[in-house]
Amino acid sequence: MNFSELENIATGKVIQLVTDSPITNLIIDSRKVVLHEGAVFFAIAGPRNNGHDYIGDLYALGIRQFIIENNLDIQKFPDANFFRAESSADALQTLATHHRMDYAIPVVGITGSNGKTIIKEWLFQLLSADYRIVKNPASYNSQVGVPLSVWAIGSQHELGIFEAGISQPGEMDKLENIIKPTIGIFTNMGTAHAVGFVHLQQKLSEKLKLFTGVKTLIYCADHHLIDQAVLQNNIPKLSWGKNSNADIQIQANESGYIFSFQKKHFELVLPFQDVASVENAFHCIALMLHLGYHSDVIQNRISALKSVAMRMELKEGINQCQVIDDTYNNDLAGLQISLDFLASLQKKKIIILSDILQSGMTDEALSKAIADLLAKKPIHEFIAIGPVLKTHQRYFSFVPHSSFYLSTEEFLNRFDFTSLFNKSILVKGARVFQFEKIVHRLQRKVHGTVMVIDMGKLVHNLNYFKSKLKPGVKVMAMVKAFAYGSGSEEVANLLQYHRVDYLGVAYADEGVELRKKNIALPVMVMNPTEEGFALMLLHHLEPVMYNLKTLRAFVNFLGQRRASIHLEVETGLHRLGLEENDLDEVINILKNKPDIQVRSIFSHLAGSDEKIHDRFSQEQFDRYQKLVQRLSDELHIKPLRHMLNSAGILRLPDFQLDMVRLGIGLYGVDPTEENSNKLEMAATLKTVVSQIKKIKPGETIGYGRRGVAANEMAIATIAIGYADGFSRSFSNGKGVVLINGKKAPVIGNVNMDMTMIDVTGINASEGDEVIIFGEGLPVKEVASNIGTIAYEVLTSTSERVKRVFVSEGI
Repeated sequence: MNFSELENIATGKVIQLVTDSPITNLIIDSRKVVLHEGAVFFAIAGPRNNGHDYIGDLYALGIRQFIIENNLDIQKFPDANFFRAESSADALQTLATHHRMDYAIPVVGITGSNGKTIIKEWLFQLLSADYRIVKNPASYNSQVGVPLSVWAIGSQHELGIFEAGISQPGEMDKLENIIKPTIGIFTNMGTAHAVGFVHLQQKLSEKLKLFTGVKTLIYCADHHLIDQAVLQNNIPKLSWGKNSNADIQIQANESGYIFSFQKKHFELVLPFQDVASVENAFHCIALMLHLGYHSDVIQNRISALKSVAMRMELKEGINQCQVIDDTYNNDLAGLQISLDFLASLQKKKIIILSDILQSGMTDEALSKAIADLLAKKPIHEFIAIGPVLKTHQRYFSFVPHSSFYLSTEEFLNRFDFTSLFNKSILVKGARVFQFEKIVHRLQRKVHGTVMVIDMGKLVHNLNYFKSKLKPGVKVMAMVKAFAYGSGSEEVANLLQYHRVDYLGVAYADEGVELRKKNIALPVMVMNPTEEGFALMLLHHLEPVMYNLKTLRAFVNFLGQRRASIHLEVETGLHRLGLEENDLDEVINILKNKPDIQVRSIFSHLAGSDEKIHDRFSQEQFDRYQKLVQRLSDELHIKPLRHMLNSAGILRLPDFQLDMVRLGIGLYGVDPTEENSNKLEMAATLKTVVSQIKKIKPGETIGYGRRGVAANEMAIATIAIGYADGFSRSFSNGKGVVLINGKKAPVIGNVNMDMTMIDVTGINASEGDEVIIFGEGLPVKEVASNIGTIAYEVLTSTSERVKRVFVSEGI
């Protein structure tokens, strides 16, 4: 779809058309922009934020396509396309609706008051081994979140799973038109967002509109209101529950649950007991039964379910406490579920609760309802935050200990956290109260070594490199070597979301792992082996043919099957690659094997990072062009051509061709001698001080007594060693770390699991954070201290080091 076609789809008019570019990326948040020729920004004038205010910034960044709804002086943006819509949000929805019509895959639509996101994420875990699935990222279930999610449907997908949330009448009609589910799941009905509806029956009727065209609706028949409404509306159903009318009968026994379905009976054991998780799992099981899964497969996959970090996380707290983090939302139905979970824990119970917003009830009636719920549970202490609960605190006099605060800040400043010992604490609050601050204060800090990956900085770096590319140049992102130490799965998911064109890995098993994590992008395998041919074919991976031996073996393995390959040609690096005198046989083999598609032909520059090698780079490029031309002409193909790595993108724009390979630059390392400082380091490796000691003059430190105290000194032992990837080459002062903004040298030898550093004259304490590389201590500087390169330091970080991903603004 091109920009000019918007007039045929959405209500509005193209008011400026410079270049009729395709529409590929839809953007509504100026903070989440990734440069792309097909990116379109929808300027939505909301009650708190007006998207039109950011058009100038986005234009300066390189965005050239805009949909607007307000008056705007477009003459300030001479190179941009503009479409004036009656409503930018409506145009977004219309575009997604049009896109959905192009795909006939089955789609699961999920709505209800609670459990939508959990069920969606669990279904993804349960079904992704058999389907290529597209789903909402996080909880993108709103009027703008749903169209952005549905826009991600591509030809590679085999199943869609989308959740939909509404807050007022009329919204679900629009979401149903966008999602067009073929299968529905109605989770439950509660009081969440009831303020927008006259009564519960209206809310139920509105939610049911998502299932207008489904072939099957899955729901719990024990929810009487839902069951009645489904039957009255003659919606094709697959219900479950204890209800005798349920299609799937479920009864609990001592070890699990007995399911009766289509005259078959089987038992399933669930890996959890709380009411909410059990109900969510039953919805998932019902869908799997509907899709024809055998009970044995269902049991195996249910047993392997991983928790979703959005709802009721049980965390280790301070002073031997347990903390239930339920800071996702707050409503009466959800509170009941959370209290049931709290009741299952053995320690004395404390609840920290915010006011419930948008309940549709008067403040007094709501406070009474909350008190009624608490009265049925063994609550030892009640901590209420918000003006409503504070005003009506008299209803909670039955709790042995209670306290009331107007705000989260007041609670954090006044509460005595030392009074908490060996308790189970439920923290449940509406998002506006920012109860994550309370969880952070209550959670025990686990000291250790972690690598923090800032996904926002990855996107910044991706944008920067894309800004250097000519129109139409594709991007292959290299995620080999555990994504340069950063974590392949998470980084690949981000890159897939932001629509890079290709991924590159070193070995087949790296590509297989990406496929297992539902990464559907094309993947080039740079170092294929004969043992991995079957895996590559099974998982649609594309091997590089860098010599005749590998090419012959792959052709023999294929037989009559189809496959895609890449050809690497030798131009001067003298590592891997087909030589010029190999081309006759290569051409002969491929002419006789039309089932093999050559996706690209590429080579590597030996010195793209330094100006001194530019003449040689030009010679390599000319040699490459000659080889590609011959292969293309004689095989009658038009493969992608690529030669540039991160350094080449920055320094050699004339060599961009059809695609570039973005590697270490994505992670914030500028590999060139110029060091433009435009990149942001995405990875921070840090550890903590385990212990501090005073050392007398003449005493020695560490194995081999390599460290010697010339004067009285303070040394700190930090929790990192060569088993974590902190090389022994950093021993005896060659390495430095950053503690409280000061550089501290390594003293003595680096040990397997720990290292000693000299903190004499530094204000340091046990438990302090220590930066190995990151802000204030660039990885290039760390690498140069031991005569190596940033690549080695990044990729050496052991997989035993926990990766923590932060994604503010992504």
